[in-house]
Amino acid sequence: MSGIKKTSKSWTTRRDQKAVRLAKIDHLLKGKLLGNAHIIEALELLISPGDKVVLEGDNQKQASFLSKALNEVSADKINGLHMIMSSISRPEHLDIFEKGIAEKIDFSYAGAQSLRVSQMIEDETLKMGEIHTYLELYGRLFIDLIPNIALVAADKADAQGNLYTGANTEETPTIIEATAFKDGIVIVQVNELVEELPRVDIPASWIDCIVVADQPYQLEALFTRDPRHITELQILMAMMTIRGIYERHSVQSLNHGIGFNTAAIELLLPTYGEKLGLKGKICKHWALNPHPTLIPAIESGWIESVHCFGGEVGMEQYTAARPDVFFTGRDGSLRSNRAMCQVAGQYAVDAFVGSTLQIDGEGNSSTVTSGRLSGFGGAPNMGHDPRGRRHSTPAWLDMINEQHELARGRKLVVQMVETFQSGNEPVFVESLDAIKVAKQAGLATAPVMIYGDDVTHVVTEEGIAYLYKAQSLDERKAALEAVAGVTPIGLRHNQNKVEKMRRDGLLAFPEDLQIRRTEAKRSLLAARSVEDLVEWSDGLYNPPAKFRSW
Repeated sequence: MSGIKKTSKSWTTRRDQKAVRLAKIDHLLKGKLLGNAHIIEALELLISPGDKVVLEGDNQKQASFLSKALNEVSADKINGLHMIMSSISRPEHLDIFEKGIAEKIDFSYAGAQSLRVSQMIEDETLKMGEIHTYLELYGRLFIDLIPNIALVAADKADAQGNLYTGANTEETPTIIEATAFKDGIVIVQVNELVEELPRVDIPASWIDCIVVADQPYQLEALFTRDPRHITELQILMAMMTIRGIYERHSVQSLNHGIGFNTAAIELLLPTYGEKLGLKGKICKHWALNPHPTLIPAIESGWIESVHCFGGEVGMEQYTAARPDVFFTGRDGSLRSNRAMCQVAGQYAVDAFVGSTLQIDGEGNSSTVTSGRLSGFGGAPNMGHDPRGRRHSTPAWLDMINEQHELARGRKLVVQMVETFQSGNEPVFVESLDAIKVAKQAGLATAPVMIYGDDVTHVVTEEGIAYLYKAQSLDERKAALEAVAGVTPIGLRHNQNKVEKMRRDGLLAFPEDLQIRRTEAKRSLLAARSVEDLVEWSDGLYNPPAKFRSW
């Protein structure tokens, strides 16, 4: 220590600043309760220009009352905010940038707002931070994107400020913890104030301000797929996936992305899977939202456990009635957790099965396309081989493709796509649009969703490419060309190479898997409508009105 001067700085600046800010709204509070008529005034007193503000807006659950209120503050008082959001989902999420209230954004997914995000970047109305995976964004909240303010949503609060988040806990605890324990201010909108909570999900000591919203927070049925819209082509692809991947590699734990392809798999387990004698051998443990299309597989005894990122509208009674399968609280309701389920999907499952909008000739893929900056949510967390994994499973070990005493297994990363998307746009392309988008948005790297060297299998209506078996980049490219149909990539295939790859096990077409194309009929589905799903659930599933066709 000789000759080194110790700093005389204050070590409580964030805590002191928080106390000063909260003192400004003392006259508006009753305990921790703020009247909703005072929310705009309170935000203007609590938020400072340039603050890092994390706003809850994941795929399904939106802090909609608070996002609308933030959009109404005076840009003269509040401006230049650095917004941190999992999902840019609502119009006011971007209105605040046009008004100058916010300036910069870090996010994971844009969805319905993706076209507008792209245009605003081009117009220089919005300054990009980075496009993150969910876990990456949550992680940075604890490192270099520590929030000054958190705006989140919960179901209920009691007079002390304890919170009940119910079936849609999702990312709320993660956001609050990053803020509360670094002396940021946590503001929560709740649907109602009650004397006694069904259970305490977040303790009052983490919360600074509670406001009862004028209407319940926005909640989307994002993972519901009506079986009526599953096509025979998707059923064929699902059969190939069950036979050529799940059965072949003994896949027991997995994550499914959103889509009709994977919904078809879920609905074929009790029928086609049963015919193959696979119950108890595959698809037992899931990291997955409570998809309604899982109901027949659960009811017929296929599924042992499901841990959820979030809830799903209409599935509340069903999940509460199946505690042996779902993670539930003492009150009976689902306990979801987006951060922990992403961790489970990254490290604990055998396989990720997802889809994408574009794949290039080497297997790189992205959902970011020209004019549409959508992001990719959690797919990169689950859709890669986590090299920190050390536990083995039959599926993981089956990916070993070399004879070496230190050889390690791999997670199965499956891309399941039809060769053309709607509008006759090819999925297989010479170059990802993401490369051009990166230049336009000023990103340091192209927003690739899943890198080709992580992909082990690609499934199309043509067949399965077993990319993990490829011994060279040229062999990988040739296998992809063989399943890319009549896209520009597919037209390059060499028929002699195709036949050799089939013999060598790099390719499998339906007939190689003992699947007759004529067998892929809708009659194979365990449920062919939402009404059938309700019947399977004994009336416990209560679908939203837009899915009711009876």
